[in-house]
Amino acid sequence: MSKSDFGLIGLAVMGQNLVLNIESRGFRVSVYNRTGSVTEQFIADNAGKNLYGATTLEDFVASIERPRKIMMLVQSKAGANPADRDAVDAVIDSLVPLLEPGDLIIDGGNTYFIHTERRSKELEAKGLLYIGTGVSGGEEGARKGPAIMPGGPASSWELIKPIFESIAAKVNGDPCVTHIGTGGAGHYVKMVHNGIEYGDMQLICEAYQIFKTAGFTTDEMAAIFDEWNRGDLESYLIQITSKIFTIRDPETGEAVVELILDKAGQKGTGRWTVMNAADNTVVISTINAAVEARILSSLRNQRLVAASEFAGPTPHIVLPKDVLVKKVHDALYASKIISYAQGLDLIKKVGAAHDWGLNLGAIARIWRGGCIIRARFLNRITEAYERNPDLTNLMLDPFFKDILNRNQADWREIVALGVTNGIPIPAFSASLGYYDSYRAARLPANLLQAQRDFFGAHTYERTDKPEGEYFHTEWPEVIE
Repeated sequence: MSKSDFGLIGLAVMGQNLVLNIESRGFRVSVYNRTGSVTEQFIADNAGKNLYGATTLEDFVASIERPRKIMMLVQSKAGANPADRDAVDAVIDSLVPLLEPGDLIIDGGNTYFIHTERRSKELEAKGLLYIGTGVSGGEEGARKGPAIMPGGPASSWELIKPIFESIAAKVNGDPCVTHIGTGGAGHYVKMVHNGIEYGDMQLICEAYQIFKTAGFTTDEMAAIFDEWNRGDLESYLIQITSKIFTIRDPETGEAVVELILDKAGQKGTGRWTVMNAADNTVVISTINAAVEARILSSLRNQRLVAASEFAGPTPHIVLPKDVLVKKVHDALYASKIISYAQGLDLIKKVGAAHDWGLNLGAIARIWRGGCIIRARFLNRITEAYERNPDLTNLMLDPFFKDILNRNQADWREIVALGVTNGIPIPAFSASLGYYDSYRAARLPANLLQAQRDFFGAHTYERTDKPEGEYFHTEWPEVIE
């Protein structure tokens, strides 16, 4: 029996589709699943394909050509605590005695990056290679071509490069995969990608909420989002949103979206992004608002009680529909820029701190296809970092600066409209707040520093003295 070019452990939906993608590119693939019946059924369903279903882990490892390339798609539950160990570690522990020096293990799940770095060091000491790889695109992307974000030693990337480039999504012939950087860079970039995805989705939902409050039908909204997908907001999320509005429930005839309970789920990557941003003192207020919006949505029973207890305005939107659509478009576009600017700012700072050697333009380039946040304007982001690799903030690129300057008036009007009509639009509001804070020549932090010095003698710098000199005032005593 000829040996396989690649092995995959974990035959859930993503794993099965990724295997079929790899096999379709001319590679022989060995598969293994802890529940043997899953492996048997998968092989039976794909009879005639160049696959091998292993019944034991020993059989699986022996069936793969050396140096072995083995990918795990196992759900990780280890959080931000470096001491956490989970199912991924258990699979690795089972594999290690069966492998030989030079073999490569690939973690293709959503793993917190510190565990990728830990595992990489542990395996390197045993002569094994390890790559933490972000894979985006869902079930369809896995089958037809995902965006792939591998991070680890360059030698590991060279080993897996032919397979990853063949299965990745293509944009103008360019594969949506590149070596992100060393260490945990691949999983880190995928984590922030997911955070940006949270922001994107929440902004779209807030646009929907405004339209719904203004009396738009789902058919009208389907047409709006379809039109937007033909212009500068073209993206996968805008496209699927337009299609969602067209689907009717066969039982009731109503739009399916209006029958779905308003409780959002999350798998944790958005929350990880927010926690990591706080640890690294980077503002990602749009993404944070999106994470909090999901959490608040889960408090449905409390919200139903509060709806009858708290006062608010009766919504009354008087803008003509075509005018409202244009203003919401502008607010959405500007807020989307802010979400990406914040995410890329976080990637830039943490990448530099870990010396990962990240290329933000290349990262934006591989996000153009296959992944959930793929969008037309990612080309513009790539161009921005090609023009200036040391760009301080995406907002300062001439292209994006012009959009923000042109859209800010409509953006403000939409945020004001939401506030005066009692429509919760936390991500729109947070995005505008970030924009206004970033462009402010002076913020009220001087008063904050005075307060800190008053109660804690924390000192402050002065506007009329050189930076780096610190002062303290003997404030008057407070008499209680």
